[in-house]
Amino acid sequence: MTRYDAMVVGGGHNGLTAAAYLARAGLSVLVLERLDHVGGAAVSAQAFPGVPARLSRYSYLVSLLPQQVADDLGLDLRLVSRPTASYTPTVRDGRPTGLLVERDEGEATRRSFRELTGSDEEYDAWRTFYDGVSRLAAAVAPTLTRPLATDAEVRAAVDADIWHDVVERPIGEAIERRFRDDLVRGVVATDALIGTFASLHGPGLAQNRCFLYHLIGNGAGEWRVPVGGMGAVTDALARAAVEAGAEVVTGAGVSRIVPGSGPGAGAEVHWHDGEREHVVEAGHVLANVAPWVLRILLGEGEDPATKPEGSQLKVNLLLSRLPRLRSGVDPAVAFAGTLHLAESATELEAAWAAAERGELPDPLPGEVYCHSLTDPSILGDVPPGTHTLTYFGLHTPARLFAADPAAAKAEALRRALASLDAVLEEPVEDVVLRGPDGQPCIEAKVPQDVEADLAMPGGHIFHGDLDWPWAPARARLETPAERWGVQTSYDAVVVCGSGARRGGAVSGLGGHNAAHAVLEQA
Repeated sequence: MTRYDAMVVGGGHNGLTAAAYLARAGLSVLVLERLDHVGGAAVSAQAFPGVPARLSRYSYLVSLLPQQVADDLGLDLRLVSRPTASYTPTVRDGRPTGLLVERDEGEATRRSFRELTGSDEEYDAWRTFYDGVSRLAAAVAPTLTRPLATDAEVRAAVDADIWHDVVERPIGEAIERRFRDDLVRGVVATDALIGTFASLHGPGLAQNRCFLYHLIGNGAGEWRVPVGGMGAVTDALARAAVEAGAEVVTGAGVSRIVPGSGPGAGAEVHWHDGEREHVVEAGHVLANVAPWVLRILLGEGEDPATKPEGSQLKVNLLLSRLPRLRSGVDPAVAFAGTLHLAESATELEAAWAAAERGELPDPLPGEVYCHSLTDPSILGDVPPGTHTLTYFGLHTPARLFAADPAAAKAEALRRALASLDAVLEEPVEDVVLRGPDGQPCIEAKVPQDVEADLAMPGGHIFHGDLDWPWAPARARLETPAERWGVQTSYDAVVVCGSGARRGGAVSGLGGHNAAHAVLEQA
């Protein structure tokens, strides 16, 4: 076909979500994906030669995907809860110990707070704070799959003190006022910094928006493991799109989008398959690429000053067994949730300040997850005891790797493993599995790798800093695209990826909302 009702540029999970909704509504839909497979960052891959384990190589957990989207599209997808919310090793009075937070907080969590801090005060403050945050999440979550609510509407539904702490002032102020223990402060603060390079006290509040997104998924903020790995999410969405009638073409590099002039004029999409160029017309183009990339495709030029900058170190490992921790906690408990490393509030701020000066932080703060404890199906036929391990490092902006990427990445990996070794009874490299070629099963990716692999500018995993998931009360939202938070400068082109107002993470929200904006116009 040479004309479609809708074309989706980019076959990541948001693009597939949009395609499924539009095709189910009866529109003709073409999805164009540059790579030889769909899924973008939400893929499972065999990262190490000769080892069958399929790792969630980039994205790794799911929280923001609304149950409504899964139900609407009939997704064959199972998300599993992790028994541990987090474990944070530390040393107190010369003794290795740690803070355990259960997913369903009970007496073990209260006891852990008491043993760490000497009283129940911190845990009571924790419960008070997160009770307020949960009410904010419950107010925001249902709005994510509707036209944008206003800030005034959301504010009216939540406690004034939580709105002030999370929305109006730097989150670091609330954390310092509400909690006394430096380690507890850090555990709260980490949700404000995943994938976001900012100080806890930054006036721009990027850290506050990151904190909010990490805690509003389905009104509960629980981050779950997809059975079968992140590729299972993509596979379910791809099936939904194709079964509804959407066409999906891989190996299709889009080079230009040319909007028509005037309302209803549609747009032309120029793409190539490696041998020849194609030109296809569409009533609507849904761009599942970063806004910075979209501006280039629209012929608006490449402005380096506005290019996003990613800030994360992702390390995938396979272990012959889980290592022992100095605190004596069961590794199956500590690694089953989020294991915090060098993430007290003081260490987090010091790491940000170092990176802001152009220095790689030392110690390097980060978080560790063991997906195979929750979903062993991803391991395949491997020796007994084998486990995956994923490390996600904070405050490692792309600028730190620009001068000498290979050397800087090697040093960042060394410091990441050193942060882990600091809480272990044995060096993690002693239990790293080796493939048939004798090489250790360790893979590290810095922002430059993410950009090269996935065309995310600057390696920014959210396509740019997250925005508030509502509109200012004074905003004039006149078009369907504006009401759904997916507008561009052209009527025929909308954003359907993480760069949409309510994009970010593996949520499908960008695709859902762009599709609904198009359906309102169709």
